[in-house]
Amino acid sequence: MRRPKVLVGIGLVIAITLTACSTGERVDLGNESSQNLIAAIAGEPDQLDPHKTSAYFSFEVLENVYDTLVEPDENLEMRPALAESWEVSGDQLTWTFHVRQGVTFHDGSPFSADDVVYSYKRIIDQKLSNADRFRAVTDVTAPDKSTVKITVAQPTPNLLSNIGGFKGTAIVQRKNVESGEIATHPIGTGPFAFRSAKSGDSITLAANKNYWGGPPLISGVTFRFIPEASTALSALQAGEIDWTDSIPTQRVEELKTDDSINLGVTPSNDYWYLALNEARKPWNDVRVRQAIAYGVDRHAIVQATGYGTATVNQLAIPKGGPWYTEYHGYTLDIAKAKSLLHEAGVKDLTIDMMATSQYPETVTAAQIIADNLAALGITVKIRSMDFAAWLDEENAGNFDMLMMGWLGNIDPDDFYYAQQHTGGKSNAQKYSNPDVDGPLDAARAETNRDARAGLYARAATIVADEASYIYLYNPSVIQAWSKSLAGYQARPDRAIRFRTAALN
Repeated sequence: MRRPKVLVGIGLVIAITLTACSTGERVDLGNESSQNLIAAIAGEPDQLDPHKTSAYFSFEVLENVYDTLVEPDENLEMRPALAESWEVSGDQLTWTFHVRQGVTFHDGSPFSADDVVYSYKRIIDQKLSNADRFRAVTDVTAPDKSTVKITVAQPTPNLLSNIGGFKGTAIVQRKNVESGEIATHPIGTGPFAFRSAKSGDSITLAANKNYWGGPPLISGVTFRFIPEASTALSALQAGEIDWTDSIPTQRVEELKTDDSINLGVTPSNDYWYLALNEARKPWNDVRVRQAIAYGVDRHAIVQATGYGTATVNQLAIPKGGPWYTEYHGYTLDIAKAKSLLHEAGVKDLTIDMMATSQYPETVTAAQIIADNLAALGITVKIRSMDFAAWLDEENAGNFDMLMMGWLGNIDPDDFYYAQQHTGGKSNAQKYSNPDVDGPLDAARAETNRDARAGLYARAATIVADEASYIYLYNPSVIQAWSKSLAGYQARPDRAIRFRTAALN
């Protein structure tokens, strides 16, 4: 969840300056919603158009509003959603999906295969955030109201995760888009319908009683924006909210023995990294980037940001995952780092490092990195800003170094292509290497799993060797909810699904 880059990236995330929320009485927006599940998230969505936003805060809400053609289950295997079934032609160039009958949008209008065609062509033709996921697609058609055909130029083994891995490829309503209301009043087919928004405070969803998967067990969900993790946690412990993913990592061990709440700590497919702007000197010199990679103390960063809930990793994909590659190219080696800087002929460097308080990990890590690199004679100037400004600066290339992460990855393509391919949508560091592009392109068409894994391992190893990204660690998904909330499960892809939740 460019899935959002945090992120992210996803790969990527857009947010706006947050207004702090204090805890207090449970949100009551009228009799109909007074018994809503109240969820605290750390930031306010920038907008609610799933095809245009890349903000994780937006997708926390949109996960409950929209459906995709297929979707990942709790084991991240792709299962039916708006499509009941599908088959692939013998040459693997045509995918045929059979969509559900009787599904309606939240305004009561019928859903059909035409809506799928419209949604996918909108992403492709307008080159929106997730257009890269459709790179192999040559045509999308609806032979009839219940059938969608997707034609691809080459075998595409990750097509299902591309179209269903997260709500960035959700099925939208044409009328909602053309009216311009989708960004502020989205209309989907999901288990909850958008009801209202209070800027700087909350977004409220109401249960969709006509949901094809069965009506939710709760009246709705109110998402409150509480940027301070300690404030959100206190609100949960006081019974003012029912769920939050704003958990101070330093409190996790203590919370494991707190009988007043449920704590979920789940290994994730997320990763956090450093990136140096290769469009600027001297960061275009691989030796200088490698010096930084040898100069940072990953274990100190993990301890300060994760308090034992994260795992050091020098590549993106976490250990234990089916696509994991062993790599130990770097150790904390100040002498080696100094030697590389001397070899590159650079000294007395100053790095402009971007961080954002909306992802406090970046601020904490930046301070440690500044201490680390001072030993190399490098001065780190930390620029902390709200995330919207952070993204603007990243997109404009106005940085030397940044720390960020990618959330909710599923297929290995999600971990590497958009970020490391020369034409990748999220290649903000401007890395380009044909020896990486080749395997990444080939892996998108390789149907043999072992061969595909080998291609990603080759590309990932080169990326790390050349320090396009300086990978730091894989975090855990940490969430907490009240004892009265049942039927909820923390997921490794961070998809926040309340469709099966119940409040006692």
